[in-house]
Amino acid sequence: MISFREIIIAVALFAWILLLTGFLTRKLYDLMIRRGLEHGVAVYYNRKIIHVFAGGLVAFIAPFYFETPLIPLIFAAILAVMTYIPHKTGKLLYWFQVPDNAYEVHFCIMWGVGLTTGWLLTGNAWFGALPVIFMSVGDAVTGFLRNAMFKRRTKSWWGNLAMALTTIPIGAAILGIPGAIAASICSFIEHYEFGVIDDNITVPSTALLLLLALTHIFNL
Repeated sequence: MISFREIIIAVALFAWILLLTGFLTRKLYDLMIRRGLEHGVAVYYNRKIIHVFAGGLVAFIAPFYFETPLIPLIFAAILAVMTYIPHKTGKLLYWFQVPDNAYEVHFCIMWGVGLTTGWLLTGNAWFGALPVIFMSVGDAVTGFLRNAMFKRRTKSWWGNLAMALTTIPIGAAILGIPGAIAASICSFIEHYEFGVIDDNITVPSTALLLLLALTHIFNL
């Protein structure tokens, strides 16, 4: 049963995400442009900031404050719709959205689906949270580094190395050896995209499958 406490926490987190995406990153975009950054560079930094401080933060919090993944799934679905509408109408939130793709919509969908699937299959919230942490925090680290190095959206093994150095300790701390192994493999997988199947899909999917398999191998 959904508790009133869960609803209050969810509303507070949702309000934070709206503040971050609708106001704070817009102001940050203006600041970056004034300081001479190109539009695409500023947008890409903002996308990764949202990854960490929306997706990553809530993924870390969810296992501690929610009894089931239902409410996070509902709010993730709402955010997916909210980020899709500007693409549909042509009125993009220019400070973090781009006309070339709707990967932020993929992010919202996979955040909710990944968290819910891992949680329900195992009964352990961290099996849902850790894959989306890899997607949120790990992918953001690659983006920050690549954006600083190349000033555009591209793939680089330096970014994947940075992701591994960030996510392997997180994975190990949360789910031990399976978490560390999953993090290392996902850091490799992130380098590749397959058409519309981007790393927001491949990373959490791969992480969940690996965690499910590895926990049986290590008898966790």
